[in-house]
Amino acid sequence: MCASVSQGSRGLLLVYGLRRGEVLGITWDDVDLEANTIRVEGQVQRIKGKLERVPVKTDTGRRTLPLVPFVRDAIIEHARLQAEAKRKAGESWQDSGLVFASRSGGPIEPTNLGRAFERVIKDNGLRRIRLHDLRHTTGTMLKDLKVSPRDAKEILGHARISVTMEIYTHGDQESQREAIGRISGELFGGASE
Repeated sequence: MCASVSQGSRGLLLVYGLRRGEVLGITWDDVDLEANTIRVEGQVQRIKGKLERVPVKTDTGRRTLPLVPFVRDAIIEHARLQAEAKRKAGESWQDSGLVFASRSGGPIEPTNLGRAFERVIKDNGLRRIRLHDLRHTTGTMLKDLKVSPRDAKEILGHARISVTMEIYTHGDQESQREAIGRISGELFGGASE
């Protein structure tokens, strides 16, 4: 599938806040359509000049997440497209078992995923952001949706809640206004503004 930014990879990057190496390290064995889960256990990294799938850095980075319908459907469609690519490649296909693989079936260079993301941004006339900024967006959305810090930490695969709270969530005027309004209401009664 080359280093395209498919719906499945976008969903994993944005909905789950996965790191690019984690997305590229997901194997078909990590996807359980019956249980509607996806395991994050490996990542693709360049080691001594060669792309390799290696374990995620920490025990908390290893996690099993529920598959939401949008991502599940995108992964099913991606499997169909990958089977077609495998058929076209014939004997040149290198079966790495990776969900997101190159045209020849091997691992995708993580920087190429970033470049593909930049093309999607440019082609759609969107404000330029880094691929990793999607992870920050997910963390902030988890906060805004009032997801508990512990659940946000586990979704993002952080070792400590402090990392989730300090780095991946960003305050905003509306949240601050709501918080100060609550304090005012508690202290002085009446409706908060």
